[in-house]
Amino acid sequence: MLDCQAEELAPEEKEKLAHPVVGGVILFSRNYHDKRQLSALVQDIRRYAKRPVLIAVDHEGGRVQRFREGFTAIPAMGNILKQSEHQDESAAYAKACGLVLAHELKTLDIDFSFAPVLDINGVSKVIGDRAFADNAKEVIRLATHLIQGLKTVNMPAIGKHFPGHGSVAPDSHIALPVDERDFDAIRSTDMVVFERLVERAMLDGVMPAHVIYNQVCDKPAGFSPKWLQDVLKRDLGFSGAVFSDDLSMHGASVAGSYVERAEAALDAGCDMVLACNNPKGAESILDGLEARFSNLSEGDSQKQERVMALYGRVMPAGLNDKYDSAVELVKQLSER
Repeated sequence: MLDCQAEELAPEEKEKLAHPVVGGVILFSRNYHDKRQLSALVQDIRRYAKRPVLIAVDHEGGRVQRFREGFTAIPAMGNILKQSEHQDESAAYAKACGLVLAHELKTLDIDFSFAPVLDINGVSKVIGDRAFADNAKEVIRLATHLIQGLKTVNMPAIGKHFPGHGSVAPDSHIALPVDERDFDAIRSTDMVVFERLVERAMLDGVMPAHVIYNQVCDKPAGFSPKWLQDVLKRDLGFSGAVFSDDLSMHGASVAGSYVERAEAALDAGCDMVLACNNPKGAESILDGLEARFSNLSEGDSQKQERVMALYGRVMPAGLNDKYDSAVELVKQLSER
């Protein structure tokens, strides 16, 4: 999954989209001016790709909402509990946030947001109020309602950052966090959120953390067969799509060059890798993986199937009244 540098596709980006290894595009704030322009960009991406590709965005709410002007301002997930007087109210707010963000993205033919954040609000500043709460019970409850809002619009839910990023202070964008707790502590404090939502078949995708949990494995979770194949897929029974976090982040550098990072993530159990904010690095991945994807193994064919199961899910008709009511709830929450 690649990114684009501006509000329109550059000639070289049009060529890249047709590359057989490209399976998706992630959009950023730099790709947005207004809805008309964004609609044209999405149409161009689909046209130049010449085959079905996923289009995604980080549109969680709060400080991580890529499109703002012309979109409903989604509050930080951590504000839902703080601004609610009782559980029913917080549940309604969470569901409304999910429905609104999904409806506004789907209307523009964007397949999904990388959301919800399922981390605990612990010591991590990069997570902070992106998390619903500081305990697993409330994160599970509110995430469930937000996902119900997504599902009302038929948008996939992508939970991140498995098995949990909130209990380590360093930011994996600029550092390599190491969590020194044992497996039982990680599971009971953080991973239980993923475990419960997988049990309820609520997650279509998962994004692992660029964090080393050194009492479990010496590799970051996104490059770890132990975490992805043994724990997530075998023990938790997750059968959906697994997306690497951005391979340009410092937390991924331990895996080597860009091609080595991509290979390591795919071999560990990721189905799609993200290469953002470094066009040369992304190009090296395309070249380095071309041979692998020109003659797909059964395992890589299954990866493609899991990822493309998220493509083109049609938004149900007749949602206007639900959407309007949800917008009012979200605005009410934002004004508190």
